[in-house]
Amino acid sequence: MGIFDALTAAVSGLQAQSYALQNISGNIANSQTVGYKEIETAFTALVSQAALNQQTAGGVFAGSTATNDVQGTIQNESTTTDMAVEGNGWFVVAQPSGNSGTQQTFSGVNDYTRRGDFQMNSSGYLVNGAGYYLMGSPLNPATGLPTSSTPQVLQFNNNFLPAQATTTIDYAANLPSSPSVSYDASKWTGTNPLDTGAGTVTAADASTFTSQSLDGGSITSYDSLGNPVNVQYRWMETSSSSGGNSWQLFYQSNTSATGSQVAWQNVGSTFSFDTSGKLSSVTPPLAAQNITVNGDTIPNVSLNIPTGALTQFAASGGAAQVNNLTQNGFAAGSLQSLSVDKGQIVGSFSNGQSIALADVTLANFNGENQLQALNGEAYAATPESGSPLYSGTGQVVGSALEASNVDIATQFSQLIVAQQAYSANAKVMTTANQMIQSLLTVIQ
Repeated sequence: MGIFDALTAAVSGLQAQSYALQNISGNIANSQTVGYKEIETAFTALVSQAALNQQTAGGVFAGSTATNDVQGTIQNESTTTDMAVEGNGWFVVAQPSGNSGTQQTFSGVNDYTRRGDFQMNSSGYLVNGAGYYLMGSPLNPATGLPTSSTPQVLQFNNNFLPAQATTTIDYAANLPSSPSVSYDASKWTGTNPLDTGAGTVTAADASTFTSQSLDGGSITSYDSLGNPVNVQYRWMETSSSSGGNSWQLFYQSNTSATGSQVAWQNVGSTFSFDTSGKLSSVTPPLAAQNITVNGDTIPNVSLNIPTGALTQFAASGGAAQVNNLTQNGFAAGSLQSLSVDKGQIVGSFSNGQSIALADVTLANFNGENQLQALNGEAYAATPESGSPLYSGTGQVVGSALEASNVDIATQFSQLIVAQQAYSANAKVMTTANQMIQSLLTVIQ
């Protein structure tokens, strides 16, 4: 039976090399497919049961081996919603099962992919080039905290960012050691503005105040309805001695004040500096206060001056130099565009704010190479892969895509080997056929 066994082995060899050729062909065809994972061919020997001295080389069986754990090259892209996973992890995606009115419905079955060419469709979903919808954890735009503990299909169609009142103003500046102006009490007609308890400047003294103080910068803040409130600051040096200087800070409370109406309000603290130009004390300490400008009040605003942010060194022209003046309020706004930054979907709004709207969820599997391949570079979990673990340690890179992990040079080398092996198996069949023909000639 040796000749016929040889024929059987040769046929299995032809089948195995045909299977290898099919995988090589598919790999080459998908060498430019985003997120594609190469399929390798593994050969397994098939032998018959026989005594040790009667064992023969048998046929062969060809199977596939996944390379899901092999990273493709990360390529930069211009589309802001493109994303790639650098390292461990899979995007969690879903396919719609139908429609309910104008909304897509989903079956609740999750798939997984490394294809990250997502773009927002007309319904506000992020969909990749193969038609899979991105899933993640939506964030509360006000707190930045997740609103769901499990991944869900992300939709950004009607995002509206409500107004946020200013609660903190961050300030940093250098006050000149030799200011260009100084306080002169003889020129004042109203009350003493240096009373930190209730110090004010009336409209009658506004021009005097301006001539004896330094511009401290201005910033647009917002009330609870999102109305802009322009807060303008000025500094006045209140004392100068060999032991150091003291300053007080005012903000303009009424731009159209007249007569005895209050035009400028003291913030209520004295800022003292030592001879080295460092802030030595703030008396009393700064506390949150209501800021009222032209009748519009922003309640409980904290003036935040970090350690080392307020100094008194020599300055050209004797002017104050504002190094930082920012605040955390904003007007209401509508969503304009999306981008990806550090694993989060970030929305850019019409009010100029960029707010994180969702975390991109990454899934991980103990048996990563045992995932079931689906059309469109997606995969399904199997008993062999295990259930998804939402603990992917990879980094989501925005404006980037993961290329196919196929190496064309390697595939061409394997193509030559498969061709030679196929030809050799065909030669075995030709030889076996000639031997059989010889045997039939003898019988005749």
